[in-house]
Amino acid sequence: MGFNIRGDSVKICKEVVEVSGEGFEALLGQTVTLFGAVYIYTGQLVGVNDTCVKLKNPKIVYETGPFNEKNWKDAQSLPNELYVQRGLIEAFGIVK
Repeated sequence: MGFNIRGDSVKICKEVVEVSGEGFEALLGQTVTLFGAVYIYTGQLVGVNDTCVKLKNPKIVYETGPFNEKNWKDAQSLPNELYVQRGLIEAFGIVK
């Protein structure tokens, strides 16, 4: 957003275009990392809907270690598949 010193109202218009096959959809079947405000989760992305994503073989990452290394320094396996609310995810992608 922008503003100016004179206090004049400035309107900024942006067109939002939804692209099929991008974002989570593009990563289905791959090992992804989900960064939230508190926790980091990793696992195979096997499901996506409007409210959550589903991870198979999920782990919670307690300590990342260097990001250029192949494995997490401390990632604990969770016993079952995990659903994570999309609204709690700040960033995601293939990290390791």
